[in-house]
Amino acid sequence: MPPRGPMDHFTTGRSPVQIMRQKMAVLSLRKARTIIRKTLDYGKEQGYRPLSVVVLDEGGNVKAFEREDDAAPGRFAVAHGKAFGSIMLGIPGSVQKARAEEEAYLMQAINGVYGGQVVPVPGGILLRDKRGRIVGAMGVTGDTSENDAEAGLAGIEASGLIGEA
Repeated sequence: MPPRGPMDHFTTGRSPVQIMRQKMAVLSLRKARTIIRKTLDYGKEQGYRPLSVVVLDEGGNVKAFEREDDAAPGRFAVAHGKAFGSIMLGIPGSVQKARAEEEAYLMQAINGVYGGQVVPVPGGILLRDKRGRIVGAMGVTGDTSENDAEAGLAGIEASGLIGEA
């Protein structure tokens, strides 16, 4: 068997991108949309106020976003801030909130580093695959932070991923 390494594409017939994607977990657009749809469905079933949901990939880039009718127009920034903090710090919004309460100066500094984009409250949820690898994050906003997180976890579970809120 030929050696494996950076030149794999010459021996396997697959492109370097295909090889890299095989080695890392990737969040598909279809999966992101499923998470959002199931999150919004759960919120409606529970009678929550209109929600806004964003899903970010492992690099913090927006994969998908939806804002329900009658949700406040500024909700994208809040949902993004919840998800962005989770993916960039590798910890969910509930842990960020606890950190902010214990060490306000630390979260202020972190928020400064990220240009004020971090919203350290529940509703920022890490997305993990079945092997435990972080594949992205989501932010949910519109109701209480606890209800936002609950709806997000329901959407993630329905998609087959694991949520860490």
